[in-house]
Amino acid sequence: MRLNQLGGGGGGGAGGSNPDAVLTVEQSDLAAIGNAAFKLHQRLATDGTHAKASTEGAGTAMKQDFALGPALSTVAEKWGKQLGTLLDACGHISNHLEYSKKTHAEDEYVIATRFKFEQLDQGFEERAQH
Repeated sequence: MRLNQLGGGGGGGAGGSNPDAVLTVEQSDLAAIGNAAFKLHQRLATDGTHAKASTEGAGTAMKQDFALGPALSTVAEKWGKQLGTLLDACGHISNHLEYSKKTHAEDEYVIATRFKFEQLDQGFEERAQH
């Protein structure tokens, strides 16, 4: 992976302030990030939904007697929306990195195959000239 430019500020890194610095990432790093995003998605789907259900239940139970009840219901609703957004983001990261890995492997195969054929073509052309 290569980024064409560095961000405008913030952290340092291997490139320092060099605008021509190149970021490289190993496939194992991408796989680890994708795997972490997948695991986070799974845990959030289970634990986040449980937290929302518990909060909704508390809000409903307290709605008649306490002012806190409606506030808890509002929190549960907002939590559900934010949880959905976060789950979508984790899924997108995991799926994108899996797609990138697959596509990269296919590209590597094409490049390696094409290079071999180009060498063969060159060898045939050299023989034809002699």
